[in-house]
Amino acid sequence: MLFREPENALSLYNALNGTDYTDASQIIFNMLDNAIYMGMQNDISFLIMNEVNLYEHQSTYNLNMPLRDLFYVAELLQVYVKDQSLYSSKLIKLPTPHFVVFYNGIEDKPEKRILRLSEAFEVPTDDPELELKVTILNINPKMNEELKEKCPVLKQYTQYVEQVRYNSAGMPLEQAVETAIEYCIRHDILKDFLLKQRAEVVKMSIVEYDEEREIELIRRDEREIGKEMGIQEERQRAQEELDKNRENTIRSIISICKEMGGDQKVAVQKLMMNCNLNEEQAKEKVALYWE
Repeated sequence: MLFREPENALSLYNALNGTDYTDASQIIFNMLDNAIYMGMQNDISFLIMNEVNLYEHQSTYNLNMPLRDLFYVAELLQVYVKDQSLYSSKLIKLPTPHFVVFYNGIEDKPEKRILRLSEAFEVPTDDPELELKVTILNINPKMNEELKEKCPVLKQYTQYVEQVRYNSAGMPLEQAVETAIEYCIRHDILKDFLLKQRAEVVKMSIVEYDEEREIELIRRDEREIGKEMGIQEERQRAQEELDKNRENTIRSIISICKEMGGDQKVAVQKLMMNCNLNEEQAKEKVALYWE
C-alpha cells in the first residue's frame, strides 16, 4: 500500500538502482487479475524505463520466491506481448525484469541473499538452461542502512514496524498498532501517509502481525518437536548400543565357559548372575551361542 504511491515507488527504485529519476508519472503499475504473486498490499509490480520491477515485502523467509516470480512474470509477459505474433521472424523485445524481496521478519537472516530457481532443480547443474534470481534484502535495524538512507520512506517504514514490535511486547496488538501510529505521527514518521490511510494501516498491521506471531508459534513448536525427536533418537541409539554391548558380553561369557571346559548349566548360572537374565532367557542364549 505504501509503495503503491508512484512517488514512493520511484524513490525505492532510485535507491536500489543508483538513479535519480524525478518524474513519477513514468511509473506504470502492473495489475493482473487473480495474480498469485500479489499477496500483501506492500507487494508491487511496475514498469519504468523498459524495466519490470517486482518488489515484495515479507516478514517470513520464503525460499520459493524464484518459482512464484517465474509464474507471475510469465503471466505478465503474456499480457505484454498479447498484440504481437510469437511466430514472427522479428525479435520481440521484452522489458528487463528485476525481482527484489524486502525482509523484516524476526528471524536472524543475512543482510543480502540471492535465491536462484536452479537451486530447486532435482538434478543440480552448473549451467542451468532456465534461471531466475531473486534478491532478498534484510531491512531490519542495522541492515542495509545505506539503502534506507537513500529511500527515506523505506527507512520510516522500518521505524514504524519496530515501534509496533516494541509496543506489542507489553500491550494487546491493536493497541500496539494504534500507539505506534500516534508515535510516528508525533515524530513525523510517515505522518502524511498515516493520517490519510490510518484505518487501512491498522487493519493491515493487525493481520500481518497476527500472521507473523502464528508462524513464529508454529516454528517454535516445530523446534520443540525436533528437539524431542532428537532426544528420542539419541535415547534409541544409546539403547541400541547398550543392547549390542550386552549381547557381546553374553557371547563372551558363554565362549569362556566352553573354553574352560564348563558345561551349559554353568554358563546359564553365570548369565543369570552377570547379565540380569532369568533362567529361561539364559538357557535361550546358551542354546543360541553354544557351538
